[in-house]
Amino acid sequence: MARRSFFVFSIVLLLSGCGAEQQSASNVSSTVQNESSSQDSSKKAETVELTISAAASLTDALKEIQNLYEPTHKDVKLNFNFGGSGALEKQIEQGAPSDLFLSASKKNMKSLVDQQLIESDKQKTWLTNELVTVIPADGTMNIASVTDLTKEGVKKVAIGIPESVPAGKYAQEALTNTKLWDVLQSRLVQAKDVRQVLQYVETGNADVGFVYKTDALTSQKAKIAFEMDPKTYSSVEYPIGIVKASKHTQEAEDFYAYLQSQESLNIMAKYGFTIPK
Repeated sequence: MARRSFFVFSIVLLLSGCGAEQQSASNVSSTVQNESSSQDSSKKAETVELTISAAASLTDALKEIQNLYEPTHKDVKLNFNFGGSGALEKQIEQGAPSDLFLSASKKNMKSLVDQQLIESDKQKTWLTNELVTVIPADGTMNIASVTDLTKEGVKKVAIGIPESVPAGKYAQEALTNTKLWDVLQSRLVQAKDVRQVLQYVETGNADVGFVYKTDALTSQKAKIAFEMDPKTYSSVEYPIGIVKASKHTQEAEDFYAYLQSQESLNIMAKYGFTIPK
């Protein structure tokens, strides 16, 4: 009788141990699955941040494009670095993080292509623009042509720094070709980008400013005085390109393609840009 009881007790212990081992194995399996699921979830939630170095004149249009693009590409965050195209070019040359370059000048894009920082087949002309002069919206001074800039009442004429701001370079070119660059030297006020030129005019810190037509159309505080004769300056072309050092090549290529889509081009046209044929 004692031997039978001992035998039954041994069987119970054995079965109990197996159950514990199975439970332990089950717990380990569950833990591994949870960790794997957590890792997968983390990968899915990971967001790629693209840095877009863009000419300041593109600010308003690109912000609208951002509002359309991000909701349909939830894994991508667009970070815009707006400024003068020359300054942006220098940043890329010096290794500043950038995935795409949206320039207001062929010269700045060509420089990066020549240095092999942007592949020649990963860039193209995207848009064109026009150079105009603006005056305060409530201004009463009659300025209808470039020669009117020499009037006694015109004290300050704002332009972008020609060495780093394409709009300033175009303005310098136009004034040189109309024999007014030297004449207006004492009146010129230089700005870090075309949007600062617009701000100078809006706030009354300049009587006249040279900006792109698209910039003028965004302002309620400034109005176009006259358009510069396109024969007096080089064509204003906006090339776009993918920076070779980008760590997010696929996402950069996707956005590069989207910028050339009809949806994107319609937005740019709405802001006054011209689409090359």
